[in-house]
Amino acid sequence: MNYGEIKTNDIANGEGVRTSLFVSGCRHHCKNCFNEATWDFGYGKLFTEETMAEIFKSCEPDWINGLSLLGGEPFEPENQKVLLPFLIMFKERFPQKDIWCYSGFTYEEIMGKTPSRAFTPISAEMLSLIDILVDGRFIEDQKDISLVFRGSANQRIIDVKKTNAKGEIVLYLK
Repeated sequence: MNYGEIKTNDIANGEGVRTSLFVSGCRHHCKNCFNEATWDFGYGKLFTEETMAEIFKSCEPDWINGLSLLGGEPFEPENQKVLLPFLIMFKERFPQKDIWCYSGFTYEEIMGKTPSRAFTPISAEMLSLIDILVDGRFIEDQKDISLVFRGSANQRIIDVKKTNAKGEIVLYLK
């Protein structure tokens, strides 16, 4: 897997101060995507053990709330294979920090309730490591700059832990 950028001390992509990883590769190709360069799976740099160590180090301070995954598309099947072991290591190292993920896929597509390439043998396990999922493709006609942590009105901010426990979508409200 490649990645386009790592932003440390990011305050735009989830609550608090975070490290954000922008993975490469996305087949959604949303009109007026804010990060079109990351559609290409070969864009950026190779995600390596050194990359993981850099992210872990950036998350060590107590004032870092957690990690955000963006893209590109974290739930493209190729990216899931790399991100799953990384997220397991992140949660082992930082159990008190949260993980936010921005995906053009919906929760239902990731979980296989709606047919999608995002549903893989490991997608549910990867989703179980994520605390907050901002789901749904960016839709230009529903763009709203007043929305917090999302770009278009169709996108939801889902509390994944509560959703999985309850068996129905629980929106993250704060």
